Amino acid sequence: MRSLAAILTSLALAAPGVPQSTPWRPAPATVNNNDGANLPVQRIGRDDLLGISVYDAPELSRTARVAGDGTIRLPMLKGRIPVVGLYPSDVETAIAVELVRQQLLVEPIVTVSILEFRSRPISVGGAVKRPLTFQATESLTLLDALARAEGLAENAGAEILVSKPDTLLQRVPVARLIGAADPEVNLRLEGGEEIRVPEAGRIYVAGNVKKPGAFLIKDGANSSLLKALALSEGLLPYAAKIAYIYRQEGGAGGKNEIAVELSNIIDRKASDVPVLANDIVYIPDNRSRRDLMNALKVFAGIGGGMTAALVYALTR
Repeated sequence: MRSLAAILTSLALAAPGVPQSTPWRPAPATVNNNDGANLPVQRIGRDDLLGISVYDAPELSRTARVAGDGTIRLPMLKGRIPVVGLYPSDVETAIAVELVRQQLLVEPIVTVSILEFRSRPISVGGAVKRPLTFQATESLTLLDALARAEGLAENAGAEILVSKPDTLLQRVPVARLIGAADPEVNLRLEGGEEIRVPEAGRIYVAGNVKKPGAFLIKDGANSSLLKALALSEGLLPYAAKIAYIYRQEGGAGGKNEIAVELSNIIDRKASDVPVLANDIVYIPDNRSRRDLMNALKVFAGIGGGMTAALVYALTR
């Protein structure tokens, strides 16, 4: 005797409008793309890794690295498929068209995703704490890139250079980008940029100053003689009233000597003088003043208060 379940099944199959059999079809073939699941949709570039899935065709589902000529190759397809500059949806259409044209599938369902970007490198080098190269897998700004490099080093100069193939070199002042937080100079990056932070130039101060040495120019073209003296902690008592700036001019290591009336600048009778990277600032000794001072000190020990007053008057 047939069971009730078997009878009900027979009736259901015999009912009008119900198909007599439903062919089994396998689940869509997939490519393991967990690593790229969150990558943004961008145009495809050379050396990017694509995940290609063709429904009901596991032999066609695979990963494909974009070749140097901007194409990919799939098994069973004759010829290569150009993909550089296209979005994944455009590549889906291109693959589907080829599958139909070459009579491999009738109505293919193709899914394409970007698993790995390699076509959008951004390099950050120079005076940063951690030079690096990374891929622009998301919307980025110049500040974002510098943050990935852990910020500027102590010897960073006054500007940042941003270059990209086929574009003009852009110079971004550090003071505007970081000091003033000016959004106009916080450039948008798309990949392919090279960011270089030149080291700050140095000036050299020697002679009759309290702290001779080499000093970084943090303010670029705004550096001046008085700032150089401030970095060297000021003049010694026997400094001359004139300063010399030695500046390299032209090639072959030639230097130009620039004499500056230092006393006029200190007394605000003349404008401050700019100094450039690699300038040498020399403050000579006022030997006649030193000799006079030593002589008057001797007389001061002999002549008492009157000679001391004379020393003060003559050495001002």
